[in-house]
Amino acid sequence: MTSENTSISAATQEAPVTNTEQSSGSTAWQVHYRFEKVGDVDVFYREAGDPAAPTLLLLHGFAASSYMWRDVIEALADGYHVVAPDLPAFGFTQSPARGEYEYTFANLTKTIDRFTEQLKLDRYAIAVHDYGAPVGWRLAVTHPSKITAIISQNGNAYEEGLSKGWEPIQTYWKTPSQVNREALSDFPTPASIKWQYVEGVSDTSVVAPDAYTLEGAQISQPGMADIQLDLLLDYATNVAKYPEFQAYFREQQPPLLAVWGKHDPFFMPPGAEAWKRDIPQADIRFYDTGHFALETHGDVIIPVMREFLDKHLKA
Repeated sequence: MTSENTSISAATQEAPVTNTEQSSGSTAWQVHYRFEKVGDVDVFYREAGDPAAPTLLLLHGFAASSYMWRDVIEALADGYHVVAPDLPAFGFTQSPARGEYEYTFANLTKTIDRFTEQLKLDRYAIAVHDYGAPVGWRLAVTHPSKITAIISQNGNAYEEGLSKGWEPIQTYWKTPSQVNREALSDFPTPASIKWQYVEGVSDTSVVAPDAYTLEGAQISQPGMADIQLDLLLDYATNVAKYPEFQAYFREQQPPLLAVWGKHDPFFMPPGAEAWKRDIPQADIRFYDTGHFALETHGDVIIPVMREFLDKHLKA
């Protein structure tokens, strides 16, 4: 989405508005839309709130972008410094073509790690979803002292959370042949993305079309489907690291809130319940919805997030 990126990038060159200014006629803190050059990646991000307040880093998953956190950002920015980047190959972030950038979770994490360093985010809570979860877990394992709390919205870390929907993907992991890759060709398509937004939702009329339409347009860009299939193959490295992630949870005991759509076709409730083994004080909550719980239940989930952050970051 080069033309849109260019227009947003140009807008960021204007005189900045300080984060202490508030929207006219509103008590919500102003949201800023910015780019940060990290190596050869222009990371697009949304930022709001006072930088002196506790920081919350929001990491989206597939098939989404920082747009999925739009309501969370506006709701929390009055009390928190909220930063939501688009991962490389997602949203408005401008990253190199396949073959010029290594599209692996290790490299995505490296980029986001450098992004946090350049923004001088020394300590922060993380809120993760789907692909954003293993990026968050890798950050936490590397920098345990930086992580102040964790919120997971259907972001998995246990094998019991993987549904049968992963079976063709696991076949691809075991034998990454062209045949097995082609068997997943429907995965990075607009139709598949829409399905992920509405599957498990009892009343699909409450799912706004904006997010899945935007992501459908993004994934239709030349070369994007292959990048997504590369990331899908590399997801096996995250599962291999589950024991390492779980050791972090046991040893560090971070405050953890799981807000889970219980009809998620990919990440099942046992994946959220498993945290109780490693973090007995973990707060696990389920909602009658699917993979993108915030799209349908944001009005009840966001206050829970706020209460959790107030308890653990402002005590």
